[in-house]
Amino acid sequence: MSNMTSVGISDMKIIKGNGCLITYALGSCVGICIYDSRTKLAGMVHIMLPNAPNGDNANPYKYADVGIKNMISKMISMGAVKSNLFAKIAGGAKMFEIFDDNAFGNIGKRNIITVKDVLQGERIPIKGEQVGANYARTLLFCAENGEAKVRTAGSKETIF
Repeated sequence: MSNMTSVGISDMKIIKGNGCLITYALGSCVGICIYDSRTKLAGMVHIMLPNAPNGDNANPYKYADVGIKNMISKMISMGAVKSNLFAKIAGGAKMFEIFDDNAFGNIGKRNIITVKDVLQGERIPIKGEQVGANYARTLLFCAENGEAKVRTAGSKETIF
C-alpha cells in the first residue's frame, strides 16, 4: 500500500479520497477511525486514556472524551456530514496482568467503554471493531472505501 499517513500516539490525522492512515502500538490505547463514504473523508485518532483531567488542554488527542469530538468537528469543517459518519475501532488490550485488576491494569477496558460511550453520544454507529484481548495491534484505515485492517504478531490480518 502506498500513500500511507502515519498517526502517532496521542495524534489525529484526516485524509480525503485516497491513501490510508496507519497507527502502530495499539496496546491499551484505542484507534478510532471515522469515515464519511460520500466525501471519502477518513479520520483516525490514537487515544491513550479515557478522560482528560480538568485543565489539561495540552493535547486533546491523548483522551477519548475530547479527542473523538475534536476529530468529528474537524471532519465536519472539511465537508463531512455527521449523519453519514460511521466508526471502526481497535485496541484496548489488557497488556499487563495485575493481581487486583485495578484501574491501571484495566485501562484498555476503560478506554473501550469511553470510546463507545462518546461515539454513542455523538450518534455515530460502530460498524466494526477488534478490541480487548491481551496483544498489541497495528491499525490501517483506507480512505477509498472505509476499510479497516488490523495486524497482530503471529496472526492473520483481519479486515472489517
